[in-house]
Amino acid sequence: MEITPDEMMVICIARQISDGDVVAQGLATPLVTAAYLLARETHAPNLYFTSAIGQGICRQPAPMSITHIESLWLDRSLTSVGFVRAAADILPSLKPKEFFHPAQVDPSGNFNNVAFGHHYLNEYPHKARLRLPGTGGIPDVTTFINDIFLYVPQHSRITFVEKLDICSGLGHSIKRQAGQGPKALISNLGVFDFHNGRMRLVSYHPGVDLTEIQKRTGFPLELAPSIHETPLPTPKELDIIRNQIDPLSIRKLELLSGPDRKHLLLEILNRENSQQ
Repeated sequence: MEITPDEMMVICIARQISDGDVVAQGLATPLVTAAYLLARETHAPNLYFTSAIGQGICRQPAPMSITHIESLWLDRSLTSVGFVRAAADILPSLKPKEFFHPAQVDPSGNFNNVAFGHHYLNEYPHKARLRLPGTGGIPDVTTFINDIFLYVPQHSRITFVEKLDICSGLGHSIKRQAGQGPKALISNLGVFDFHNGRMRLVSYHPGVDLTEIQKRTGFPLELAPSIHETPLPTPKELDIIRNQIDPLSIRKLELLSGPDRKHLLLEILNRENSQQ
């Protein structure tokens, strides 16, 4: 049975979840959504979800969707507090586990979601070569939440860099006053931890070799002494992902770009509209 990179990422993210966790669900992160739902259906049935979409706290998560996602989250929310209160009160109090998708990440887990350009972007942001979606609450929460994780659907030297163009997410730093840097990073090639504050390859996905990972990383890789091949999903986990959690394959959108992404998006929309 062929296992796709998106399925490997979903299972690896789900393995970072423990029963009873409070997990934060951001915007446009279907790989993370699928992983939370998988964890809930398997080893972590007592999850609480804080949702940027619903701006509240949920016990019963919404099915994966594009056209109905907002109403589903809002309908299931135990309480809806609005974005300002969620960012100012709920997140600092609950300190949930959260996964962020960086555009750039350095060996210490600092990351950038603001812009690509030259290293003088901190002083001259108008000279950005490419503006990115922005930070949301990332500069705030990465300074005090201990359970920060990163994920990269397309592992490349564009994302894994020795020096960031601009820092919008705080990693491991001796200047920290509170919190910690990221605990792990999952990419479509492998799983990394941050032993002693520096990124280290812990496992490589089936069919991927260390040479390929190093070629796609813009700094020398550190390897864990117990480095190994990432364990495969079980047949039950694959069945839950494919047929129960995400039969529309919304999770795959994060690994695609250009015409392939557009084609899948239109296919998903057509299938959802036909089900109404």
